[in-house]
Amino acid sequence: MALWLTSTRRGGGNLMKKIISSYPLPLFPNYQTTIASSSSSPTLLSDSINGKRTSSFQYSFLGTRHYKSMHAAGEQILSQEDDNDDSTFGKTKNMDLPGGKIAYTIDMKFLPGSSEERVKCYRVLDEDGYPISSDMLEYMSKELALRVYSGMVTLNTMDKFFYEAQRQGRLSFYLTSFGEEAINLASAAALSFDDIVLAQYREPGVLLWRGFTMQEFANQCFGNNIGHGKGRQMPIHYGSKKLNYITISSPLATQLPQAVGMAYSLKMDKKDACVVAFFGDGTTSEGDFHAALNFAAVMDAPVVFICRNNGWAISTQVTEQFRSDGVVVKGQAYGIPSIRVDGNDALAVYNVVRSARETAINEQRPILIEAMTYRVSHHSTSDDSTKYRSKDVIEYWNTVHSPITRLRNWVERKGWWSDKEESELRIHTMKQVKHAIDEAEKEEMPLLRDMFTDVYDDLPSNLMEQETLVRETIQRHPKDFPKDMPL
Repeated sequence: MALWLTSTRRGGGNLMKKIISSYPLPLFPNYQTTIASSSSSPTLLSDSINGKRTSSFQYSFLGTRHYKSMHAAGEQILSQEDDNDDSTFGKTKNMDLPGGKIAYTIDMKFLPGSSEERVKCYRVLDEDGYPISSDMLEYMSKELALRVYSGMVTLNTMDKFFYEAQRQGRLSFYLTSFGEEAINLASAAALSFDDIVLAQYREPGVLLWRGFTMQEFANQCFGNNIGHGKGRQMPIHYGSKKLNYITISSPLATQLPQAVGMAYSLKMDKKDACVVAFFGDGTTSEGDFHAALNFAAVMDAPVVFICRNNGWAISTQVTEQFRSDGVVVKGQAYGIPSIRVDGNDALAVYNVVRSARETAINEQRPILIEAMTYRVSHHSTSDDSTKYRSKDVIEYWNTVHSPITRLRNWVERKGWWSDKEESELRIHTMKQVKHAIDEAEKEEMPLLRDMFTDVYDDLPSNLMEQETLVRETIQRHPKDFPKDMPL
C-alpha cells in the first residue's frame, strides 16, 4: 500500500488535506494496444479500454484512454513517491502540469514523425475470396451475404448506366463508386436504421441498402419535379429524412463537425444509436476534419468516422497529401480508438463497422475507421484520371482487387450462388436502371419558383427580389435558357 498526501486548493482559498490509501499508480497505466496481423483471427471483443466484454469483435483498434491524472488538472498533488530512480539522472520528478501528471527526463528525444512499421490492415478474405486463416470465424450469414453482394452489383450497374447517361448529355454531372462497393454495402449492413448517416458523395450504396429506390436515385440526378430537392442540388447529392440519411453537401468535411453535434444530441437523449460519418482521404486535409475529431474525443460523442482512403483526392495522391501513416494514426493522436481495414473485403468491413458501432454506443465514445481501397473510376465526369495515373494500374485494381469478384468467389464456394443467379441478377438490375432513367426523363421539371421555396414558411423580401431579378433576366436573354423551362 502506498500513502498519498493530497493537498487541494479550492474556491475561497480553503485548504483541504486528506490521506488516501491506494495501490501504487503507475505513471502510464497499462492498456491494450493490439494490432491484428492479416493472419490472425478475430475474437470476441474484450474491451481494450475498460476490460468490459461486449457482443462485438476486437480487431486492430489502436488503444487510447483517459489518464486518471488528467482529472486532477488544476490541482496540486504532492506524492511521497514522486521520485523515480533513473540510472542517468539519479531521480526524476513527476509534476502535475496542465492536462495531467508527466515525468521529467534528461534525455532529449523527439517523437518520431512516423513509425518505421506501418499500422497493419485487418482483413478476412484474400484477393481470391479465400479466408486467410482456417481458424477465421465467418460472421456473415447466407441471407446477409447475398443481400450485400446483390447490393454491390446493383450499385455498380447503376453507376455504369448513370455515367453513360451523363456522357450522352442526359445528365449534367455524375460521380461513381467503382471499386468502393464493399465499403458502401458492408458498412450499411452493419448499421441500424436508427443510426444517422452523414455521407460525402461515394456512399449511395448505404441509401440503396436502406430502401432508397432506383427511381428515387434517377429522379434526383435528373432534377425533376418529384426528385429529392426538386433540382436545387447537383446530381448525386442524395438525402432522405425517412432513411436517416442527411442530404449531401459539396464542400469537403462540413459534415464531420455536424456529425459530432448530432452524436452528442443522441448521447444527451440516451438513444441506442450512433452517427456514422463517411469521408475520403482528401477530406482529412481540411480543418473541419481535425476540429471534428477533437470535438468528438473531448465530448465522448458516439460517432463512427469512416474514411475511404482510395489513394486519390481528385488528382492528388495520398503521398502528396500528408507524411503520416495514412489516416488511422490521426485518430489515435486525438485520443480516438482507430483501426485500418481492407476496404475491398466486404466481410472485414462488416465485422469492423459492426464492432465500432457497438463500441461507440456501449461506451459512448468515437471510433475512427480507415478503409483502404482504390478509386477505380475518374474522380467525376469532370475528370480524366488517365492524365495523372496509369491505365494499367487502374485495370490491376479493377480486376485483381475487385471487391465484387472477391465476395462472389466466397459466396460461390459456400454453395450460396451460381452463374444462373448471377445472370438473372444482372439482367434484372439493368432493366431496373434503364426503366428508372427513362421514367425520370419523362417527368416535368420543377417550377422556377421552387428555387426559392421550402426554406421559409413565408418567403422573405430578399428572396422575392431575387426571383424577380431571375425572371427579368430570362425575359431579356431568352436564348440563354431552355425553351421548355417551366416558369
